[in-house]
Amino acid sequence: MLETLRNAWKIPELRQRITFTSIMFLVFRIGSHIPVPGIDPRILEDVFSQGNLLGFLDLFSGGALKRVSLFALGVTPYITASIVTQLLTVVIPSWEEMAKEGEEGRKKLAQYTRYATVVLALIQALSMVAWMRSAVIRPSFTTYAVIAVALTAGTAFLMWLGEEITDKGIGNGVSLIIFAGIVSRLPSGLVQVVSYLKVGAIGIFNVILLALAALGIVVAVIYVQEGERRISVQYSKRVVGRRVYGGQSTHIPLKVNQAGVIPIIFASSVLLFPGTVAQFVSHPWAQAVAGALQMGKPLNTVLYFALTIFFTFFYTAITFNPVDVAKNMQKYGGFIPGIRPGRPTSAYLNRVLYRITVVGALFIALVAILPIFMGVLTGVEGLSFGGTGVLIAVSVALETMKQIEAHMLMRHYEGFLKR
Repeated sequence: MLETLRNAWKIPELRQRITFTSIMFLVFRIGSHIPVPGIDPRILEDVFSQGNLLGFLDLFSGGALKRVSLFALGVTPYITASIVTQLLTVVIPSWEEMAKEGEEGRKKLAQYTRYATVVLALIQALSMVAWMRSAVIRPSFTTYAVIAVALTAGTAFLMWLGEEITDKGIGNGVSLIIFAGIVSRLPSGLVQVVSYLKVGAIGIFNVILLALAALGIVVAVIYVQEGERRISVQYSKRVVGRRVYGGQSTHIPLKVNQAGVIPIIFASSVLLFPGTVAQFVSHPWAQAVAGALQMGKPLNTVLYFALTIFFTFFYTAITFNPVDVAKNMQKYGGFIPGIRPGRPTSAYLNRVLYRITVVGALFIALVAILPIFMGVLTGVEGLSFGGTGVLIAVSVALETMKQIEAHMLMRHYEGFLKR
């Protein structure tokens, strides 16, 4: 990895892309500390320490939500809009055709996603203004409007920033913004561990155990994220005019973790929503449900584990359609050795996908509930260690390194052709 970065830095084009991405990271971190006018964030500090939905969303904004800065909403509205657009592409036939049109169709869907992001950001901003009324210094309609517009503009700017990183930098811009927000919280976590060590709350053995656990989690995430089942595909020869096409062998890579981190986000949102709603409802039943679903409670752990597995299968079924893959293979003369084309091929792909998804779903579910047990295993309480943060950080780092290597390989071939 370090050798790849050193080689990439020697290439002028890649050096410019890496520099541009670093500057955009700096802009993101500066914006995360610019407060929204008219709000006293100290009044809201206790809310984010109760394990509610806002505390979970604060992970993706790199602490900007807790500080109530311009980037408080982060890129969460964009992620939600992207997921909704992707789901509607499967449901709405015209959008499905648009997605198959190529670059122009994808541009139209991207534009729809931007519009939906602004609408969702405005709705979330208005909801936050209604919730933060007690923290507003000088309550008035104008103040509420300025806060809502500022939060919406911050999300729109982050969306543009992510697209600029994608076009002129390295990697997926939105994913890298989330990655930067998660990594930015690492120093504060280390400071917290050192403070525990100084006051004698933990010993050096606990710190060593924590470091070994962190290393083991990272290695396991890399192993599963890179794991895939390669299904061999053979294409028969076709004669078109005077040319012969096909006759080569290839494979279909089915990743063990086909759904990525989306199942954890869905499951967390479903479970943490009742606790957030209970803050506005004083009914005893609402408080009882919120108490039972608090992070660390047995009911919360069981439901979190089960919902993560459910959403893994659900999202995998949406993003990968064995019937379409089998039809495309049959259309171009492809077949899996030993399997008949058509329905038997789709049934075989579905069976293989189900088996590897079981492994991927169990792994994601274990990663999701890992922070609940880390305090017991290491003796270090209060750290948001593992889980979604590690999964996102490692996944984005791996994908970014692959894109850097792809740029280097493309430049190598271009230099070869010029000679």
